[in-house]
Amino acid sequence: MLARVYSCAVIGLEGVIVEVEVDFSNGLPAVIIVGLPDAAVQESRERVQTAVKNAGLHFPRHRVVVNLAPASVRKEGPAYDLPIALGVMILAGFLPHEAVESTIVVGELSLDGAVRHARGVLPMAAIARANGFKRMFVPEVDAPEAALIPDLEIIPVKSLADLYHHLSGRRLIEPYQPSSDESDELEPLFLPTDFSEIKGQEHVKRALEVAAAGGHNVLMAGAPGSGKTLLARAMPGILPEMSIDESLDVTRIYSIADQLPAGTPLIRHRPFRAPHHTISHAGLVGGGNIPKPGEISLAHRGVLFLDEFPEFGTRVLEVMRQPMEDKVVTISRAKGSLTFSANFQLIAAMNPCPCGYYGDSLKPCTCAHSLVTKYQKRISGPLLDRIDIHIEVPRVNYEKLSGDRVGESSEAIRQRVQTARNIQQARFTNPEYRASTSYPKGNNGSSTDIVCNADMRVGEIRQFCRLQDDGQSLMRAAMTQLNLSARAYHRILKLARTIADLAGCDEIQSVHLAEALQYRPKMMLS
Repeated sequence: MLARVYSCAVIGLEGVIVEVEVDFSNGLPAVIIVGLPDAAVQESRERVQTAVKNAGLHFPRHRVVVNLAPASVRKEGPAYDLPIALGVMILAGFLPHEAVESTIVVGELSLDGAVRHARGVLPMAAIARANGFKRMFVPEVDAPEAALIPDLEIIPVKSLADLYHHLSGRRLIEPYQPSSDESDELEPLFLPTDFSEIKGQEHVKRALEVAAAGGHNVLMAGAPGSGKTLLARAMPGILPEMSIDESLDVTRIYSIADQLPAGTPLIRHRPFRAPHHTISHAGLVGGGNIPKPGEISLAHRGVLFLDEFPEFGTRVLEVMRQPMEDKVVTISRAKGSLTFSANFQLIAAMNPCPCGYYGDSLKPCTCAHSLVTKYQKRISGPLLDRIDIHIEVPRVNYEKLSGDRVGESSEAIRQRVQTARNIQQARFTNPEYRASTSYPKGNNGSSTDIVCNADMRVGEIRQFCRLQDDGQSLMRAAMTQLNLSARAYHRILKLARTIADLAGCDEIQSVHLAEALQYRPKMMLS
């Protein structure tokens, strides 16, 4: 009689229920797997046979056919080992068919029957609950991750033999119960530098505070050794805490990419990604035969730091233009398209020329004028237009470096940033605003994906970034003298709105607009 066990596949960032059907067929003893499996799934034949034997059971000497439905969805990875093994055990009469009702099963098997880690358990658990399943068998190491989804009983499985004893009623496995303080003990993925340890650069610190308060992109330019990298690595320390919805979004991406650190079921700290400039465009935005999230998706709700910005390939940089606007990246293949979240904050750093000392007050530049021009033009105008804050980072003099004066701590700056973010959250969750907008609503009650000023669209800008008469005059003059584009106009208004929020002002004043305008890019070449 046909045995049926339910498992799950991951397509993009979402799970898909997979029905594992196991039955006998005529012919010589063998295990045949159909349903668009990849090589890792095909190799489960040997793993399952040996694991069943080492669990103290006899693998049936028949021709066993395993069908993974729906057949139109490609199955990849070894997570189907455990459901296939259960299907064989049910078919052989070792377990009743009712043993796995309303249950999702995932897990890789070793030859001795131990159940190993499976990637993507969090989206699998989410789709299981959405489809009405009540229980889920997962590897023991993945139980804390699966338990993040409420109203789903999680059974941590250590070995195939333990699962057999549990289902046969001989030795039950206790459902996983997360401790209340488990998430408070998690270590961050990245330990940032404290702003108090950075000497000087007060105007750059102010720019980074504004960027953190509104989620704006930043480009720092300066001579080698002036502190650009150190400042960027201090950025995560002043970013506000993630909400539970943001944490789940980030954790889902890391689970699918199989980069969730051991012992960290839920990522509570904003990610910081710093890929090398030799990265490919597929590594940055995602890709592959079966597309996986790239660095910009792994930096979702956090910081993407690109050091030596002009050294990145032109094609690599240009593919970021669409994700920087849309906050998602869509990867299209012949078999279909996948969309990954990519709401990241770009922090870039660059030298003004190949030698690094163009415009330096102490060390002369050795580059030809044409070489400096060519170097700076590696970053296209449309990409620069998408960066809100352009700041020069000068060298720090000896008196500041050797002084005992300690700067303001990251925690103090973070409190101001959090206050500004709270103002923005209150603005976007205002009932009057929710009633006036036709955009779909997110989990936090605000407009979808609107969590900070940088996420505002034209409708929100028109509603929340009105200028007074003196601000209108200043903006009109800036548009004419700086030849600003429509995109730059909207980005300046969003930046001015953030500066006003930091100052606790309801209206954007001319002083806030003036500070926003000074962060626009200036010509490096005279």
